[in-house]
Amino acid sequence: MMNNLNFTHTVGEWTHFIIPLKDGTQLAARAWLPINAASDPVPSILEYIPYRKRDGTAIRDEQMHPYWAGFGYACIRVDMRGCGESTGLMLDEYLQQELDDAVEVIAWLAEQAWCSGKVGMMGKSWGGFNSLQVAAMAPAALKAIVTVCSTDDRYADDIHYRGGALLLENFSWASTMTCYMSKAPDPLLLPDTWRTQWLQRLESMPFLAKQWLEHSYKDDYWRHGSINEDYSAIKAAVYCVGGWGDAYSETIPRMMQGLSCAKKALIGPWAHKYPNYASPKPEMDFLGEAKRWWDYWLKGIDNGIMTEPTIAAYIQDGVPPQAAYDERPGLWVEGDQWPIQTHSINLQPSKSGQLVETVGGGQQSVNSPLTTGAAGGEFCVIWCGPDFPTEQRQDDANSLCFDTQPMAQAVSILGGAVFRARVTSDQACGQMILRLCDVAPDGSSTRITYGMLNLAMRQGLDNPQPVVAGQSMEITIKLDDIGYEIPQGHKLRLAVSTAYFPLLWPAAQKANLSLDLSTAHLSIPCHDRSGRLSRDLGHGYVCPVKAMTHIRPEKHTRSTQINAANGLHTTIIDDDFGEFTFDDHGLTVGEICHEEHAVLPHDPHSATSLCQWHSRQSRSGWEIDVYSSLKVTCDATHYYLDARLEALENGQQVHLKTWQESISRGFS
Repeated sequence: MMNNLNFTHTVGEWTHFIIPLKDGTQLAARAWLPINAASDPVPSILEYIPYRKRDGTAIRDEQMHPYWAGFGYACIRVDMRGCGESTGLMLDEYLQQELDDAVEVIAWLAEQAWCSGKVGMMGKSWGGFNSLQVAAMAPAALKAIVTVCSTDDRYADDIHYRGGALLLENFSWASTMTCYMSKAPDPLLLPDTWRTQWLQRLESMPFLAKQWLEHSYKDDYWRHGSINEDYSAIKAAVYCVGGWGDAYSETIPRMMQGLSCAKKALIGPWAHKYPNYASPKPEMDFLGEAKRWWDYWLKGIDNGIMTEPTIAAYIQDGVPPQAAYDERPGLWVEGDQWPIQTHSINLQPSKSGQLVETVGGGQQSVNSPLTTGAAGGEFCVIWCGPDFPTEQRQDDANSLCFDTQPMAQAVSILGGAVFRARVTSDQACGQMILRLCDVAPDGSSTRITYGMLNLAMRQGLDNPQPVVAGQSMEITIKLDDIGYEIPQGHKLRLAVSTAYFPLLWPAAQKANLSLDLSTAHLSIPCHDRSGRLSRDLGHGYVCPVKAMTHIRPEKHTRSTQINAANGLHTTIIDDDFGEFTFDDHGLTVGEICHEEHAVLPHDPHSATSLCQWHSRQSRSGWEIDVYSSLKVTCDATHYYLDARLEALENGQQVHLKTWQESISRGFS
């Protein structure tokens, strides 16, 4: 079916098999491998995630793994314990149990008659995380990994906290995982045990939102699994792939500076997607690029991949702000270190509201409405609905802004801007959010990049310090790395705010921040657009997938409502993932998520977050519905969590669990 790609092997598929662990746990797996692998062993490539091989990632798996199998690899897609048809329980992200299981799986793969003894590991997001974490455990057979849209620091750059400030994504993701973990195994695969396993999972369901909320700074909980605690532990070769439109764009530059193993990086314009079916475009031949990596490290083929420049990065052209982009025009550049070039522009905010090259003086204050951030979009653009930052003018109006003069010539930013200053809060708390914006001659404002800081974390994310009202503090905020060209005639804007909702939960009190302009300094790394990528990255390709019958189309919407009576801002997000049937085994699946995040302009204790999920699985004579909800409120000292999980089998309730928890705000 893919002969035009010159495949070297005929591929067979194992739709379901079991990998046994020493403690008796059985991990469910799916595999694509050459049909002659038993007589001519091949390297194995492992993807190890919780997202259900039978239905959750079945389509994505089919689009990707048969490609590498066609070139002589055994591609193994494994569900973690407690997920899909795997036995056991999953109780949290990235537990040591998860990593130990992966090490055992790698050893099992290496021992199989159809495996050459060399193993690679790959994945996006969760699979990218644990590829790094397992590599840090240095299993003997693991020779190389490809990590996509991942992080080396679970506290600094995951979906729980950013800059030490609490992300509302903490609750959205907890709700998402409750939905995935609550689904039933497929009775067609486990006719005798599916129901017992399912009910056990429901009864043992962890309250993830509570667990994550109890750790408000980078303590040992977050250090576990953060490979930047000891980069030298990784011996396998690491290929890092990601995009500027992804929440994890900050990680690749840091890993390129920290890793001592063989390494390579590719950073495009993409959101949280594999770049062979990327959004926004341009796509690239990710499957072919990964094959080159596997060929070099798992087969010993000297194809020149390690003599090429280490890093390829995309500089996006400046474009008007949009909630979704089909394409981001720009150009690729390459180099051997990060930042690729070392020159920068240095600017100071002035009393007159300008960004200038000379140091000034004076004070400027900001106390933003808590609704600032309504144009910030989704923290992590996963589903690729209308989730990118939109027109920034209203958020700019609620911020303290400093502008350059119109650019005499285009300026390309490539890297992470750094802002340093002394600030004072009139409360014993505070958040500071910085945005760099591209302001067009017509006044439209596009967010280029941003950064934030919970002022209690000013001495380090692992070293929280109380904020003393009225006491001056030295702060450093690194904005997310970015590749972006500001067009000639446009202005660069630095916007400073004290709130960014619904991306960040508001600080405990609405603080007024005073900025000492004499100490304020902004450094922006630039690129002269030389050293352009010399090789062709190709075009995106996905393997054909098995037939499906579509019942309800996928649809994603996002809107903000404003109550005229009291100014309450409510962001409403509806993600309908559609409903469809896998024709080959008859399983029908569908999911719907509804979120509402609301806040009053001047009352931080009015913030609320509501996340609701409904998942459905069915086959003739068998129907499973799971409903979950999580509502979060707060006051000055605590968060209040109210959650519910209900499961129905053939319309009859078989499980109901509720949680009501009060969690200290800690340093958040």
